[in-house]
Amino acid sequence: MRVLSIQTKTKHYPVILLPSLFTTSDWLNQVQFPSRKVTIVTNSTVGPLYAQKIIKILKEKDFIPSMVTIPDGEEYKQLNTVEKIYHELLNQGLDRKGFLIALGGGVITDITGFVASTYLRGIPYFQIPTSLLAQVDSSVGGKTGVNVEEGKNLIGTFYQPDGVIIGLDFLQSLPDREFREGLSEVIKASLLKGGEFFEFFRKNISMILGQDQKTLEEVIYQSIQFKGEIVQEDEKESGVRSILNYGHTLGHAFEKTLGYGALRHGEAVAVGMIGAAMVAEKMGMISTDLVNIHQKLLVRCGLPTSFPYSVKADSFIQSLLKDKKNVSGSLRMVLLKAIGKPVYSTPVEMGLVLDILPQLVEVEP
Repeated sequence: MRVLSIQTKTKHYPVILLPSLFTTSDWLNQVQFPSRKVTIVTNSTVGPLYAQKIIKILKEKDFIPSMVTIPDGEEYKQLNTVEKIYHELLNQGLDRKGFLIALGGGVITDITGFVASTYLRGIPYFQIPTSLLAQVDSSVGGKTGVNVEEGKNLIGTFYQPDGVIIGLDFLQSLPDREFREGLSEVIKASLLKGGEFFEFFRKNISMILGQDQKTLEEVIYQSIQFKGEIVQEDEKESGVRSILNYGHTLGHAFEKTLGYGALRHGEAVAVGMIGAAMVAEKMGMISTDLVNIHQKLLVRCGLPTSFPYSVKADSFIQSLLKDKKNVSGSLRMVLLKAIGKPVYSTPVEMGLVLDILPQLVEVEP
């Protein structure tokens, strides 16, 4: 068991990394639960696999657990799903002394955090992320959110969890595509951090893809450690935390215009990073060599570097203009000057994006 400590202005909480939550209940002693009454929020895929096992462990320790299950899929990460969760929690009688556990991937971690931050004006919650993407990224840092018609995660809060418990054995049940999409966030973190982290990841991709437990544990640990350092410095993304959006400006626009069912989030981020590198090259910030490094890493991890779909240029531009990082209608992107040297809130001409877009996706007039 390895424990990381995240200290922000609003909360201090542990991130626990262990081989399995089911072979030991020691992890329950590493976190401070506010009461015995808890509701697990999960989805229709993860719930049948793991929820009853978690409930059994909780009951053995005298907790009073209940469960809310929502459909699986990014298309359900919306306000009407949040309202349905509210109604179930109220019908269960969950009060301010109760707490939530998010059991699932990125959609569940985001939506449960949003519910926790708003239900009865805020109750505690814990994350048990079951996908690689959620383990290395969305479960840590307190970003919550839901999608609306205008774009992804435009409605949300900053609300830190009270603890994050990560079991490596959850990854064994992931479909290959879902495992690989999580690697996009690891690639992102390694490019932003650079140094030993980048070299460790680059040299161990084969071991990671083979799910060698020690290697996988180390790369997850280093990803969380890097994100934790950034979050502790800038909890609410007023400055340096913006670098964690590398690849996300274009990625979110791809998700919006191509449809949440067509792409997985990590796939959109992967192509978004390629696009960001191409933009940086056109701006004279980097050479073609760094663009090629992006492409080679993504290809080795089985991630896309372009999409076999088409988008309308006007729709894509409108999605970009609604990005949360924009300032006074001006497009802002996170770009790299070199590995380990990101620049946030960089003004980017829309024309540059339109120049590189045909290399990433088919563009309709």
